[in-house]
Amino acid sequence: MVKNGELKRYTVGVLVSNEPGVLSRVSGLFSRRGFNIDSLAVGPTMDHTISRITIVVLGTESSVEQLVQQLYKLISVRKVRVFEANNTVERQLVLVKVKADISQREGLMRLVDIFKAKVLDVSRESMVLQITGDGEKVSAFIELLEDYGILEIVRTGTVALQRGSDIMSSELFDI
Repeated sequence: MVKNGELKRYTVGVLVSNEPGVLSRVSGLFSRRGFNIDSLAVGPTMDHTISRITIVVLGTESSVEQLVQQLYKLISVRKVRVFEANNTVERQLVLVKVKADISQREGLMRLVDIFKAKVLDVSRESMVLQITGDGEKVSAFIELLEDYGILEIVRTGTVALQRGSDIMSSELFDI
């Protein structure tokens, strides 16, 4: 449950032990605390025993601070970082299948060029396009594709790294 205060978008990085059930326990904690997960991405790190979870939520500063404290109480959680919005590189990947008969392809190719997207597949009736970027860029691209007719879409969760020399490494556990 979000308490009094301004709702903001927070990106939270969590290093966890790579073992069964960890994702369920972490996402369950968010649910129990009343957070709706806007984005979730999980993957291995250079150390195969550690996974990295990136979660995007809306909340207040105090509610996110409490969430971090609760995350550290989970045995499998090794390190938690709330990324600073103005000092973070964030990206998403989207695959979009759009209607694309011969008459539509020229316009679609202009959009692909403008947004630095890629064409992954072409058939007589459709194209599969790939775009990577921050959430605003990806959303703008998708909005423009709606005019062509989106047939199918799949969107990854946000992944993020802090800019500069500050790292969130499995060798630097806070525990």
